Amino acid sequence: MDDTEPRPGDPGWATARTLAEALPYIQIYDRETVVIKYGGHAMGDSAVAKQFAADVVLLKLMGVNPVVVHGGGPQISAMLDKAGVKSAFVDGLRVTDADTMQVAEMVLSGAVNKEIAHWITMAGKEADVRGVGLSGKDAGLLTVEKTRRTRRDPDSMIEHEVDLGFVGEPTKVDPKLIAGLIASETEDWVPVIAPIGVAEDGQTYNVNADTVAGAVAGALGAKRMLLLTDVPGVRGADGEIIRQMTLSEAQALIDDGVATGGMIPKLETAMAAVRDGVEAVVILDGRRPHAMLVELFTEHGAGTLVQAG
Repeated sequence: MDDTEPRPGDPGWATARTLAEALPYIQIYDRETVVIKYGGHAMGDSAVAKQFAADVVLLKLMGVNPVVVHGGGPQISAMLDKAGVKSAFVDGLRVTDADTMQVAEMVLSGAVNKEIAHWITMAGKEADVRGVGLSGKDAGLLTVEKTRRTRRDPDSMIEHEVDLGFVGEPTKVDPKLIAGLIASETEDWVPVIAPIGVAEDGQTYNVNADTVAGAVAGALGAKRMLLLTDVPGVRGADGEIIRQMTLSEAQALIDDGVATGGMIPKLETAMAAVRDGVEAVVILDGRRPHAMLVELFTEHGAGTLVQAG
């Protein structure tokens, strides 16, 4: 064997080859914004959370501007159980009364938000990359209005409005605070945003994290939005993962009943974000190690990409 050739199984050469192959993709995302929706049950696993934080720091060091929007449904449910507060769901949205809202804000803006920001800061300690925890209430970041939902009575077939309580929908995102953190030339900040917003009358609302991520990505003109979920992507009628689809193809999956359950709002969020100016949205499995890196920096991808056409 020529001494200039890599030896089989040599980990050093394999790593160098991987980095070289990633170069074109690193250039594509240089100084671009990538909004990451982080949630699901993976948030409760400290090892997975630490790996996620390390990958976010690596993105920052590779020239990407990551912005994290997180959920916290399981954590809210656990705290409500401890407090003896019962909650119900309508179409996947938690009915949020005053007591539930208080717990939701405490969990999302407090424990969960600060923990994620802390993990990012710890992972980036040597490079001085720091996570900064925020909520939609900070600096007027997220303005919302009360969510309106209707349901059809199966007997009378009459639609009636369902009161979800303090659940909101984004009406305006003011990106100045986030843009300022991203543009800082003296510090490497990673914004971490809790999905809590405020209405024009000052009332605080709980907001679906996927929806917030889409609204923030649109306002920032993000290159990509990554929806980290508990599934490997969107499955077609044949059960296979669809690697890429257009807006019309995504809508057809919903209309034809191929997309069901929780995948419907994720596809709707993806389509809305693309219409708002995000180049593409990727739905991928956040439990897989380094899924974000595989998606952004390899030719293979790691989920289902939704784009205009």
